[in-house]
Formats: sequence, C-alpha cells, structure tokens
Amino acid sequence: RRQKKTASHTLTELENVKDCSQAGKPLFCPSHPTEELRLFCEQCDHPVCRDCVVDRHRQHAYDFTSNVIHRHGDALRELLKSTQQHMGALEGVLSQIDDMGSAIRSRAEAVATEICLFASGYVKAIEKHRDRLLKQLEDLKVQKENLLHLQKAQLQQLLLDMRTGMEFTERLLTSGSNLEILVTKGVVASRLAKLNSIAYNTHPSVDDRIQFSPQERAGQCCGYEVFGAILNKVVDPARCTLHGEDLHSAHQNRLTGFTLLCNDTMGERMGRGGEAVQVTITHNDKKDYAVKPTVCDNGDGTYHISYSPEEPGLYAVCIYVKGQHVQGSPFTLTVKKFREHRGVFHCCTFCSSGGQKAARCACGGTMPGGYQGCGHGHKGHPGCSHWSCCGQVKESSECLGGPASDTSQRSLLRTVAL
Repeated sequence: RRQKKTASHTLTELENVKDCSQAGKPLFCPSHPTEELRLFCEQCDHPVCRDCVVDRHRQHAYDFTSNVIHRHGDALRELLKSTQQHMGALEGVLSQIDDMGSAIRSRAEAVATEICLFASGYVKAIEKHRDRLLKQLEDLKVQKENLLHLQKAQLQQLLLDMRTGMEFTERLLTSGSNLEILVTKGVVASRLAKLNSIAYNTHPSVDDRIQFSPQERAGQCCGYEVFGAILNKVVDPARCTLHGEDLHSAHQNRLTGFTLLCNDTMGERMGRGGEAVQVTITHNDKKDYAVKPTVCDNGDGTYHISYSPEEPGLYAVCIYVKGQHVQGSPFTLTVKKFREHRGVFHCCTFCSSGGQKAARCACGGTMPGGYQGCGHGHKGHPGCSHWSCCGQVKESSECLGGPASDTSQRSLLRTVAL
C-alpha cells in the first residue's frame, strides 16, 4: 500500500481465494489500470494486457490465459508433486533425526552408567590391590625382621658363650694353681675350640632391598588387570646355574647353546628377566678370535645363550651377571670339526641301491635269504630311516664312521658295500 502503483489495489488473503475465477473480480494490468489481464507472454512468462502486447511485448509470443493455463498448471502440479515428495522425505529425515537424538541421549546415559560402574569397580580393584601390596610389604618386613632377630639372638648367645668361656679361662690362668690349670685344661680347650669353630655370618642375613615397580604386571584383581609389584628378590650370581647338553662341547659351524637360570640370594628362581647378562667366548690359542654369542631373555628368569664357532679348538667361556661370574663360570669349551656323512639317509638298503636285493648296508643290517620286503625288520636294522654310512638315525647328526666302503661315485650313490 506504500507503493504508488499498488496503493489503490484490492488485497485478498490467499486462504480465502482458490483461483482467479472464484475471486469474482477481474485483474487489471499494473501498467495499464484500465486494461484487464487476459493474455500471457510466453517469453516473459508473465500475464499481460492488450496494450502491453502492442507496446513492450510487441515481438513476443503470447496467447490467451485460457489457452495456456492447462500447460502451465500441469507444470506447477508436477513441481508441486515433486515438492510434496521432498517434503515427505524431509519429514521422514527429521523424524529419524529426532529418534536418533533420543537414541543418542538414551545410549549416552547407558554408557555413562557403564563408565561409572567400570570406574567404581576399577577403583575398588586398585584399592584391593593396594591393600594386598601393603600386606605383602608388611609380611616381607616382618619376615626380614624375624630373620634379623633370629640372627641377632644366635649371635648374642654365641657372644655370651664366648665371653663366659673367655672370662673363665682368664680367671683360671690368673688365679688358678698349676694343678687346677692342668686338670681343667682339656675341658676348657675343648670348649674354646668348639666356640671358635662355630661358623657365623659376618653380615646381616637379610638386606633392605625392597623395591616397588609400578610397570610390573600384577595379574587380575576383581576382573581388572592391575599393575605394580613389590620386588624383593635380588639376583645372586653365585647361585645362578648353567644347563644344557652341549655346555662343554660343540661342533664347528654348528649352532648350539645352553641356558642360564638366575636365582636370588635364597636360591629361589627369580621368575622375571631384565638382568645384565654378559657372555664372552674366546679361543685359548687364537687370542684375537672370539665367538659372538646371542643372549635371549625369556622373561622368566632364564636366558638362552646361542653361538656358532667357526674355528675348532679350546675356548674359555665366561658368563657374568651384574659383572660377577655365575656358578660354573668360567669353563672350558671344546669345539670339534663336524664329520659329514659319507652315505645317504635312507629307509633300507634296497631302496638306495637301485633295487639290488643282495645288497648289504654299511650300517651292518643284513637280509638273510635275500630281499624279502622293505627291510625294516631285518637283522641289524634300526627300525627307522638311518644313515647308510654309520647307522645314525638322526639326519642332522654327526657321522660316527663305519665299515670301510668304496668312495667312488657309483658306490656313493648306491651307498652299499657289495
């Protein structure tokens, strides 16, 4: 109403008007107020009057509104239908969003409850683990104190006995007569000798090495994995032991090894790794040659030492834990040349002799009466696959030698002594 061109126009609410025909009043051109809008300009896509067609829309294609209403109305209906579909989809998405928001809030509340329960249980587990650690610490303290008290009582009693014997002997020597000294000499000497022969520890029987390791796994507590352990075991190199079949012997260019078992001061297994283990293997005659060993920490108090010597001879092997020799170190290692097998690893003489039934295996196995089968039951046969040159049943074993055999290529292929 504030515009000059539309100030005199009549306004009607769209809710009260279904279409132009129902309005009951004609629509006039804004540019020509006396002319009714009866035409539609296709190029401008706008209703016009006759004067507009003559004036501004002279070269434009136009038609009566009654002729084009169906076409434009159908296009609007299609757009309306598409819009309605989008509206339905949007309403569905909005409904899903509302449902998802409700689900997220419900899930967040449930997860918050789970977190609180988990944290509460975890706190209880940690508190229980704390109490358990404190009890272990108290028990360990009492144990060490009891050992100290026992050692102290024993040493005090020994000291009292020695002081009594010494005072009696001094009074005897200063106040006793010659006859008294000679009469009691045997008893007094026996007593003093017995006291002097009693062995006692010159150091406290326990130490104050009590440590707490926060990173140490402590297993499960109330269903939760907890960390932190009291470490009171201290490795004692003098109580560490070496184990292995090939501890003092090895073969040239063959990988071998042994195991180091670490124990604490009480002789009990450490049960954990992390110790400083050093191993040196040096040749007795060739001082400039040394074998470089590999130390594998198994994490349970055991360490596997493996090596492969390239030179035969005698070696000096030293194993250190915290810079000190372990029990049995140093020791001598004998490295021998590895005797390769001259024959073949076969199941029976017949199989490796090219089918000769009268063949005789170098391992000593015979077939009385000639070949009668595979031969796994004949006299002298080990009952399994073996080396034809010496009868060893282990394929990776060293040759032990055997009966003299032809070393020609033909004899080597047949691996038999005819």
